[in-house]
Amino acid sequence: MGLFDRFKGGAKGASSDGKARAKSSPAAKWADRVEKRVQNYDRQEAIQALSEIGTADAAEILLRRFTFHMDPSITDQEEKDAAFRGILRAGKEAIEPVRAFAARAESLSWPMKIIKELIGPDEYVEELLRWLSKWDTEYAKFVDPKVQLLASLEEHRHPRIRDEVERFLEDVNEPARFHAASTLLAQDDPAAVTALARLLVDEESVRVRMKVAEGLAARGWLLPADVRDDVRKALPPAFSSDASGRVLKR
Repeated sequence: MGLFDRFKGGAKGASSDGKARAKSSPAAKWADRVEKRVQNYDRQEAIQALSEIGTADAAEILLRRFTFHMDPSITDQEEKDAAFRGILRAGKEAIEPVRAFAARAESLSWPMKIIKELIGPDEYVEELLRWLSKWDTEYAKFVDPKVQLLASLEEHRHPRIRDEVERFLEDVNEPARFHAASTLLAQDDPAAVTALARLLVDEESVRVRMKVAEGLAARGWLLPADVRDDVRKALPPAFSSDASGRVLKR
């Protein structure tokens, strides 16, 4: 079950509440003009007006602009950049609308970019982990948000990341396992070696095994004694392990 599935009920309720608020807010009259079917000029006028309003309701409506693509691409990018700036004008008030949007989005690129501007670095990592916690490791039709979260966490170090990400080494989705392994290696925490070693033994994907082998070799972490023989057999051809349990690149 994915983020959309888990939040479906809550997001629907939040959306209904948002619509109710919007009907009585200054942003209400622009709500139907941030749509793909609307003429470019009218949509851009609405984006500008909502940006100037700068409230949570305005931010909620502006977020709709990230749900569709327009041709030409330069116009699409310009409108999304304008919506992005407009949402930021709402400041902290935009956080809850962004969270609600992220809960049902099929891509988190823009929500992550927005939230990163609204909160501090440590808070940002905590926020990504909060979003990630809604995912499990089973099959989901749309896994891009989960993979995006794992990939983004590779760029950060935080004491909670290892505990929150380690379970995704068992994900049914190969890109999720790959980025989970990359994120754990990026933490430079030897406590992850046992889980990574077991992944190496069980993993079928060549690129995942290569990523783990390269990471272990670069860090010189000692393999747990009870999996050394199995790891040695599972290592890609370019790698070996010595008697002490270190993975070596030939």
